Amino acid sequence: MNYDTMLDRAIGRLHDEGRYRTFIEIERENGAYPHAVWTHPSGEKRPVTVWCGNDYLGMGQHPAVLAAMHEALEATGAGSGGTRNISGTTVYHRRLERALADLHRKEAALLFTSAYVANDATLSTLPRLFPGLIIYSDALNHASMIEGIRRNGGAKRIFRHNDVAHLRELLAADDRAAPKVIVFESIYSMDGDFGPIRDICDLADEFGALTYIDEVHAVGMYGARGGGVAERDGLLARLDIINGTLAKAYGVHGGYIAASAKMVDAIRSYAPGFIFTTSIPPAVAAGAAASVNHLKKDQALRDRQQANARILKMRLKGLGLPIIDHGSHIVPVHVGDPVHCKALSDLLLEEDGIYVQPINFPTVARGTERLRFTPSPVHGSADIDVLVRALDRLWSRCALSREELGA
Repeated sequence: MNYDTMLDRAIGRLHDEGRYRTFIEIERENGAYPHAVWTHPSGEKRPVTVWCGNDYLGMGQHPAVLAAMHEALEATGAGSGGTRNISGTTVYHRRLERALADLHRKEAALLFTSAYVANDATLSTLPRLFPGLIIYSDALNHASMIEGIRRNGGAKRIFRHNDVAHLRELLAADDRAAPKVIVFESIYSMDGDFGPIRDICDLADEFGALTYIDEVHAVGMYGARGGGVAERDGLLARLDIINGTLAKAYGVHGGYIAASAKMVDAIRSYAPGFIFTTSIPPAVAAGAAASVNHLKKDQALRDRQQANARILKMRLKGLGLPIIDHGSHIVPVHVGDPVHCKALSDLLLEEDGIYVQPINFPTVARGTERLRFTPSPVHGSADIDVLVRALDRLWSRCALSREELGA
């Protein structure tokens, strides 16, 4: 058995399909975001503007966040020292959980090392808490939700993306007495479209189902206090479990769920993904709490971000580019070919200092490859000008003969 040959074949398939992923070495500079430094393959350091970051509001370098992290680091040191059950629960973890529960108007919250782990651990544990549970999952749910549902061993039904009528058919076909949970997202990050939260909550009420919403791309961004799309739409009380992240709009690291005290206690007590994992460092928890609390009050930051997103969409539409616009803060530009997408990304970086990674299969379906731009409140008008001019030039060059780009 030649294992190296098998590995070569596996990696070669990615190269052949044009979707081999490369890491671009970027050095973020404190206080300069979205500007950073790229290490060119030649070894030369070049300035770049990051246009694909998930630090949506630039909170990763906010003075309040950094001050809280410095204070906690000096007070406690680097790591947490263990799992939450053994030695990894500190005052910083409890403060953050209280801030998150308050954010979502829930009784309790539970921290995980990432939102991926929070989804996976929670969804794979629910059937142990509710024997016979049937999970109804949107077809475009995130990989972490799919994995948690796949591993839980329970019954599952997949409804067509945002298709409430199809969801109703599936619910109606099952035993009304069976425990049920509907699993969906508030914003689907690749297209930037919104989930029909109110309609799904109505169906949950009608069929006696729990609701599980992933607000990862919405927390900090929407609602009067950054509680997500559910807060914006006045629906927090109708959602049973809310999943969120601290690594996107909040600019730090980690994930969580917010729910009733009983639900959180049960997940805390049964989920291996929580029980057997070292907790996030106290300094990270302190920074995240500072970010959450700051964004409960800073509507101006959200407003500037939304304004920049609208401006960028308007200008790209003016060029006739095929952008996908569902009204959220995410700005995808459809390319439709993995080689072409990677070539555009490389040219933007090499010629214009614009850093945006291609989004290819399996993150999106084949034939829907795209560049996904995430304007922030700290992208200036000059940054937008450079991006728009570069895309105009390259897209035109690119009637872009695909031969020229190597597609």
